[in-house]
Formats: sequence, C-alpha cells, structure tokens
Amino acid sequence: MVCSLPLPVAVELPPGAAADAELVAQLQQGSEAAFRTLVTRYQERIYQAAFSLLRSPEEAEDVTQDVFVEVYQTVARFRGEAALSTWLYRLATSRALQHRRRTNAKKRFAYFTSLLGFDNRVLHEPPNHAHPLALLEGQQQLQLLLAAISRLPGQQQVAFTLRHEQELSYEDIAAVLETTVPAV
Repeated sequence: MVCSLPLPVAVELPPGAAADAELVAQLQQGSEAAFRTLVTRYQERIYQAAFSLLRSPEEAEDVTQDVFVEVYQTVARFRGEAALSTWLYRLATSRALQHRRRTNAKKRFAYFTSLLGFDNRVLHEPPNHAHPLALLEGQQQLQLLLAAISRLPGQQQVAFTLRHEQELSYEDIAAVLETTVPAV
C-alpha cells in the first residue's frame, strides 16, 4: 500500500508583498535607493489617506512628509507583523489625526484669544453653525474667565499670558519667572 501525503500547498502572497518584504530588508540596511523606491511606490497613497482626513493639500503634504521621515527614522523597528502598506497607512492616519487635533485646538484657541484681545492681528469669526444664544453664553463664560484670570496672582497671570499668548514652553516660562517647571 502506498501512502501518499498531500503536497504542501503554496501560500500565495498578496501582490507586492514579496517586493515589500525585500524593500523593508533593504531599508533596514540603510539603502537610500530603497527609500526612494518606497516614496515613489507609496507617496500618492499616503497623501490621499492624509488628504481624505484633512481636506487640505498643504496639510496633507506636510503629513505625508512627516510619515516618510518617521519611516526613515524607525524602519529598523518594523517587525513585519503587518503589511508595509498597513504600517504606512497606520502612520498616515495617526499623523493626520494628530495634525487635525492640533489645528483644531489652535483654531479654538485663536478664536478665544481674539475675544480676549490677546491677538489683535486676526479677528477670528465664530463657526457658521454657532447659534446666537450659544455665542452669548460663550461671551458670558468668557467674561467669567477674564474675571478669574484678573484675580490670579501676578506671576500666574504672567505665566498664563506667556503660555497662551506667546506660546512659550513651560521650560521657557520657568526661566522667565525664575522658578521650576512644576511651579509653572
């Protein structure tokens, strides 16, 4: 009796997976040519992923560049647990969302500071969807905030102004106030 074992079935890799695995190996060895290939192969896809979240060509370009800089700096730690494209999209999505959060926070703060009079260069308009009662409530809350800030001790008022008007780091504020960072 002849015993025949089934022949191993070749596992088919997704298109480009073998090429990506070789590309990663070359990148991890520091190949500049491999990095150029990576950028050529994925730049448009990463840009589109960023653009779909940010809706700004300039911001999407910035995020795309940030993604490739990060890849260049961290590819040695890439373990291949996910496809290269998955890793790149994960980075792009993460960076785009971080960028959007930062941008939205800056816009909210710019509107707030324009109401406070910190920034006389630009008067930011309220969002189009703001209801007049919501705006009035916001202005009343702003008046309460201004009153609270005015009751702060002098150094705390200075720290607040340096942080929110001048956008100084806590280290710089500590140096200006000649105190420690935790005290700021």
